[in-house]
Amino acid sequence: MRGVWVLFHRWVGLTIAGFLIVSGLTGAVISWDHELDDLLNPHLTEVESRGPSLPPLELAHAIEQRDPRAQVTYVPLAVPEGGESLAFSVQPRVDPATGKLFEIGYNQVFVDPVRGNELGKRDWGAAWPITRETLVSFLYVLHYSLHIPEMWGIHDWGMWLLGGIAILWTLDCFVGFYLTLPARRAPNPERPAPVQRQLARGWWARWAPAWKIKTSGSAFRINFDIHRAFGLWVWGLLFMLAFTSFSLNLYQEVFYPIMSTVSEVTPSPFDARERRADNDPLTPVLDYAAIIDHARAEALRRGWEAPAGGVFFARYYGIYGVSFFHPGDDHGSAGVGPPVLYFDSTDGHLLGARQPWKGTAADIFVQAQFPLHSGRILGLPGRIIVSLMGLVTAALSITGIVIWWKKRAARQSRKITQATRSAKAKLAPAE
Repeated sequence: MRGVWVLFHRWVGLTIAGFLIVSGLTGAVISWDHELDDLLNPHLTEVESRGPSLPPLELAHAIEQRDPRAQVTYVPLAVPEGGESLAFSVQPRVDPATGKLFEIGYNQVFVDPVRGNELGKRDWGAAWPITRETLVSFLYVLHYSLHIPEMWGIHDWGMWLLGGIAILWTLDCFVGFYLTLPARRAPNPERPAPVQRQLARGWWARWAPAWKIKTSGSAFRINFDIHRAFGLWVWGLLFMLAFTSFSLNLYQEVFYPIMSTVSEVTPSPFDARERRADNDPLTPVLDYAAIIDHARAEALRRGWEAPAGGVFFARYYGIYGVSFFHPGDDHGSAGVGPPVLYFDSTDGHLLGARQPWKGTAADIFVQAQFPLHSGRILGLPGRIIVSLMGLVTAALSITGIVIWWKKRAARQSRKITQATRSAKAKLAPAE
């Protein structure tokens, strides 16, 4: 049976190795996405002006006036600290002449909150061209979808692919751990004495070398020890990353249905509505100002102390969302995100709420997936750990490929040697 699991580990490992190298290296970088983005693009994120900020809704209206083809779908409401810009999300409107969306070439607009002037635009997550302004977002999207384009009207091919890779990775975590355990061998007096002495040692004594790297060995031995020992020491973190990769990429398709059978999961307003076609977004009846008033009144009734920090319009579902947080705290408690109230865009009635770390056991487990995967559940130390784990994941994949390549070369060499000996043996009588 062990031989079956060896084959499983070998071929599954080779199948997922390339994907894990990409995801591991990009994950190590995007753990610091905001910091890197600020460092690369100060012309978008920093301003020199100081003073009271203009009303965010007024700034959003000005964006749409400058380009009537664009619709603002996210408005930051939290007053930024001095020297910071405001970033608005936009999406193209439908072109009445063609019935299709305008091609505006950007989805983010940065504005000076004091003067109101536009600092710049960019297409966040664009696959091409890769510029200083889009580099971090390019790596972010590459991490979870590989930038695989839409095919046959489906956008999620890349997420499904990497979700499947994550399932294989999760299973392979257990197989790899099992293969580090000492193999059970029946007594055999014909074995060499050193082998018998090794087998006579205790179980832990036979397993202990798997946790160590023998630096005095050959290059192949050191590579093998790195692959095995690193995999053991960080096994729990590897499993966590593999499982959360699956849960995040295949949430609607697999994870949510499974969780619903195990425990009660509170559906979000988006779970109850079908997404509209790309060229058929909804036009809201109520505007941002009306929704924000509704949200503030509801938050006051619930006793929420944080101010309204941002409002978005999900135009393919007809849902407004208002999040509540203090400036700079948009990731919320332990990275799970801030409280959010959801409203219908037609009549403004409350559709639901999301509060961090509240709900059923399944709700809390679902909420924990992104904070665990990103490391934000532990704050700065967690992000450092996840960043390092991205490098470890890539290293384990590379060392695994080297092990396979060396063993393959050795097997081929043995076959050639055996074939040569057989050929010589056949020719020997003739000589």
